[in-house]
Amino acid sequence: MSKVPKDDSSDTPLAVIVLAAGHGTRMQSELPKVLHQVAGLPMIDHVLDSVEAVSPAKVVVVIGPNMEDVGRVCRHHTIVVQEERLGTGHAVLQAKDELEGFVGNIAVIFGDTPLLTADTILLMKQTLDNDRKNILAVLGFKPKIPKGYGRIRCKIDGTIEAIVEELDANSEDLKTTLCNSGVMIFRAEVMFKELVNVKNQNVKGEYYLTDLVSLVRDSGEKVGLVVGLPDELQGINSRMDLANAESIMQNRLRVRAMAGGVTLIDPGTTWLSMDTIFGKDVTVGPNVFLGKSVEVGDRVEIKAFSHLEGVKLSNDVVIGPFARLRPGTVIDSGAKVGNFVEIKAAHIGRATKVSHLSYIGDSNVGQGVNIGAGTITCNYDGLTKHLTEIGDGAFIGSNSALVAPISVGENAIVGAGSVVTDDIEEDELSVTRAEQKHLKGGAKRWRGRRSTDKS
Repeated sequence: MSKVPKDDSSDTPLAVIVLAAGHGTRMQSELPKVLHQVAGLPMIDHVLDSVEAVSPAKVVVVIGPNMEDVGRVCRHHTIVVQEERLGTGHAVLQAKDELEGFVGNIAVIFGDTPLLTADTILLMKQTLDNDRKNILAVLGFKPKIPKGYGRIRCKIDGTIEAIVEELDANSEDLKTTLCNSGVMIFRAEVMFKELVNVKNQNVKGEYYLTDLVSLVRDSGEKVGLVVGLPDELQGINSRMDLANAESIMQNRLRVRAMAGGVTLIDPGTTWLSMDTIFGKDVTVGPNVFLGKSVEVGDRVEIKAFSHLEGVKLSNDVVIGPFARLRPGTVIDSGAKVGNFVEIKAAHIGRATKVSHLSYIGDSNVGQGVNIGAGTITCNYDGLTKHLTEIGDGAFIGSNSALVAPISVGENAIVGAGSVVTDDIEEDELSVTRAEQKHLKGGAKRWRGRRSTDKS
């Protein structure tokens, strides 16, 4: 968005109605539309984040019947139910009792617009605050393909005359590229008063909130217009729309990360989440996926094709390439997790190395430990997960299996190829592999037998 203008009436109270009652039938999903995720968060969460950023006096979320799952993610806000889905105007009316006596401005926002920013909501509010002649304001935009959107009909002087839904639009209306985003803001004292006059004389037989524009204009009042960015205002009605929104949000997150000092080697292949936290001088390689709840310290390098979720990385850590870190993983400063290593619900101590081809699960690994290639903590016995404890300075030889619950003491050594089932004390050397035998001439005899078998 362009620079937000100065707010000359910033103390004007604002209430927000979020419409989230839609089925989203084109999503072809049993999940309510607003619960589909963008960048790791349900769409409704994105909307509420933007709404809360403008400090509204009250937020009312309108949901449909049997949508308790939506209500549960709406935080502390007021929930009302639209028992019959009779259109957007009817949906807004469901919030009337909750906003009885409210003095200020009321914004109406849709729960399937996760790309809408707080700056745009504030800009809408200021359109009413800075021009008292405006009774309401409409947020329009010009999408590349206007199909599916209501059109904003303007007069020669540029003022809004009406909003026409696409199914009710005539050929002239359909020529315009100025479309209705659905976001509107009203003066509270006229909103519900005029809304009861809306009729359902249209193709769908619904009560359109947009008909308020014509009612206001017919009464001689002024309707303001704000034109926003298409990338911010597209609604989500299909899986394709959801994918497009994800792409836009990922670009935002990448720009934010790089502006904060993160080096993305190939930004287009880096996947981030809304709650990803980066420290200073972080480098992220190509094709890295950072899922929910990832916190990255300073001077961390995450190499190509690594996948992290629910992870905390301290300073100076190196991850990957091809590493998978699962929820509950904590990596202390200076540690290294190399290629084809999977770690789950484990704490890896400072300067410890798990360099390659290992699985470390449900474990506490101390400082300065070396985990050899092919090491597995056998944490699951078929019924229960068990803990592995590895003390500071321990050395675990390659291709070892530590059968939990088990403890390896400080500075202990586990010989390569061992299957360890008993605790190892501090400074002990434990080797469990079978004794190596040497049969002189055995290789020659073996080759001879193979040659005879083939003949």
